[in-house]
Amino acid sequence: MEAFTNEEFAIGCALSIKTTLGDEFEAQVIAYDKPSNILVLQEGVSASGPKRDIRLLKANYIKEFSFLGQNQDPLDTSKCYLDLSSLQAREDSALRQAEIDAERFGIGVTAEAQNIFDALSKTLPVRWDKTVIVVMNEVRVSRPYLPESVAGGTPAANERVRKVLELERKRLQSRNTGQ
Repeated sequence: MEAFTNEEFAIGCALSIKTTLGDEFEAQVIAYDKPSNILVLQEGVSASGPKRDIRLLKANYIKEFSFLGQNQDPLDTSKCYLDLSSLQAREDSALRQAEIDAERFGIGVTAEAQNIFDALSKTLPVRWDKTVIVVMNEVRVSRPYLPESVAGGTPAANERVRKVLELERKRLQSRNTGQ
């Protein structure tokens, strides 16, 4: 449809909309951004309760619409429901996960070293200590990340890390030659 005026899409207007894509729905206007020609709509004119469906719709995709009436302000904060404790918990969880993910990346190491770290992490608990891979909090694998570079820990742990490292290096090497 051609350009609309702000009055046609005033906040709180309840509309019945048919789109050029064949969708038909009723919604209340929450916002209209004239420069981008985008409507923010709350679907279901009688939507109430804590959960609501929001749709962003480019006004160009409106085939036709009819005015159903003027409703109360959909942005009235006294009627909005936000579970702040749930949002805070989600944010905390996302931050913890981001920190865990960031710790998995070695700083100042080669791509090969990172590949070895990633491969070892599939079967053993590993972390970075600058450019040294620390396995099981006791065995250290230093540059150039060969079985001979393994040091520390109990003899059994040391031997296990050597074997896993040797197998992982062979697997990574065969993968690289196979490409």
